[in-house]
Amino acid sequence: MPGAGKRGDQPAREVLLEFEQVGGFVKVTAIDPETGVEAAITGPAGAPEAALGDAARRRLDYVLGRRRKPAQVKAKPSKGGILA
Repeated sequence: MPGAGKRGDQPAREVLLEFEQVGGFVKVTAIDPETGVEAAITGPAGAPEAALGDAARRRLDYVLGRRRKPAQVKAKPSKGGILA
């Protein structure tokens, strides 16, 4: 969808959405066509399509953001020992 994913001062980008009903739920997959990265959410079948699409876009934004950030090394907690 052109214009989808516009947040704040970020430029709009295209996001493909796929809706698949499974029983009483809908699985929505958001796909970034530039990278091929996918993110999926599930929601009630009675929920508005726009709300489900927005949630899937937000999940895709989260996944893309995690891929852009370098892995952070967690420092091991000190055990209170003395270094010699």
